[in-house]
Amino acid sequence: MPATVRAVDYFYVMVKDRPGEACRLLSQLAAAHINLLAFSAIPAGPLLTQLVIFPDSAENLARAAEDTGLTLSGSQRAFLIQGDDQLGSLVDVHQKLCDAGINVVSSSGVADGRGGYGYVLYVRPEEYDKASSILGC
Repeated sequence: MPATVRAVDYFYVMVKDRPGEACRLLSQLAAAHINLLAFSAIPAGPLLTQLVIFPDSAENLARAAEDTGLTLSGSQRAFLIQGDDQLGSLVDVHQKLCDAGINVVSSSGVADGRGGYGYVLYVRPEEYDKASSILGC
């Protein structure tokens, strides 16, 4: 299967860095029937953690946030790339962006253990539209 590249919105919430905060948020999202494409937690200093939410539907997440009183920051944009896990899977994507002079400012990926992978890729906001065109989404 060739890689698919999808433009995605993401949001984040800052929480105190203590046990259970991600579980509490994920439980709220599950109870509100929010399907996630990706999720990450990033340290934001000694006392805070940034929980990053990639919903399948930004509109559904916004409604759920309003209903539950959850304060979200965003939306911001990234790319979600999924495909068959094989040696060099990400080279083509990076090469296209490199050839266009677009810098990948951050990325994160994982193999799914069943022969596939998922990869979240971030570019600067001012380069997003150009990257989107180059990546075909």
